[in-house]
Amino acid sequence: MIKNNGDAGRPRATGELLKIRRASLPSASAIVLALGIAGAARAETAPVGVPDKSFPESVTSTSDGTLYVGSFNHGGVTKISGGKAEQLVKPGAADSRSTLGVLADEKSGTLYVCSNDISAMGVAGPSDTKGAWLKTFDLKSGAPKGSFALSDPKSFCNDIVVGADGTAYVSDSFAPFVYSLKPGGTALATFATDPQLAPAKDGVGLDGIAIGADGNLYVTTFIPAKLFRIEMKDGKAGAVTELKPSQPLDHADALRAHGGGFLLIEGNGKLDKITVKGSEATIDTIKDGLAEPRLGDAGRRCRLGRRRQAVLRDRRQQGQGSRPVQADADHVAEVNA
Repeated sequence: MIKNNGDAGRPRATGELLKIRRASLPSASAIVLALGIAGAARAETAPVGVPDKSFPESVTSTSDGTLYVGSFNHGGVTKISGGKAEQLVKPGAADSRSTLGVLADEKSGTLYVCSNDISAMGVAGPSDTKGAWLKTFDLKSGAPKGSFALSDPKSFCNDIVVGADGTAYVSDSFAPFVYSLKPGGTALATFATDPQLAPAKDGVGLDGIAIGADGNLYVTTFIPAKLFRIEMKDGKAGAVTELKPSQPLDHADALRAHGGGFLLIEGNGKLDKITVKGSEATIDTIKDGLAEPRLGDAGRRCRLGRRRQAVLRDRRQQGQGSRPVQADADHVAEVNA
């Protein structure tokens, strides 16, 4: 098994080069570790391999437990079902590049994928496509369905959520935009923008995105770590409100609706439950000590993709001697929350 990262719980300063210490790693990712919540018994399933040095950045799943895992390093999407892994979306398919956020929407039969050119970070990816894109693929066959460019030259497609009407919403980490794509749409539209959502100097902006039980959109920013509510009414964005957390957040990352609240991953290795009341957010830590986790969901079960070996630099520092990202084995934790 992969050993825990020794500095998983260490807070990282704003704008610092994000480092995940190198470790001795097996040749393929160990997939699906079942964890209980708050002291419940833990049981480990047999590991399932994904392609060597995949470096999964995001994981999503369907109601039958099938997992879909992106690859920061190789690109493409691996499907894991019944303990077996297969390449559903080939690296470079539909001019995709490094794959980050992934989301399986069973209602439309669509797999949403954030594709980015991160060659400035030292990761070439499987194609030479420039810019940031939302790609869509058939959930069953992996066949390409659509390709949609994020509008800002600095854009970085991070994560996706789909509303009850089938509209997809996309977070942009390097520009202050949340984009939307309506069913049948041919281009992304700017759904919401606000100075509060802009990346701070030497920081990283919008990251996680989810729709709450109240019908509003909720987003995180990574550096500095913040949580915002974007009011939604009749399909239009309203006021943007920064929520006050009950305890400080550290690198607020993936966000998923859960029950009447949310689950949040912090970059310092925490999985939190969030309950929002008014402009206040109560933070209850469910699990600590994870190594750079990523969050996906299906029903009441949540999948945690744990990143292991990487060196990342904010894209704004490109050309200043960024070291290549070294991407190796990861695994996914399944949490019955």
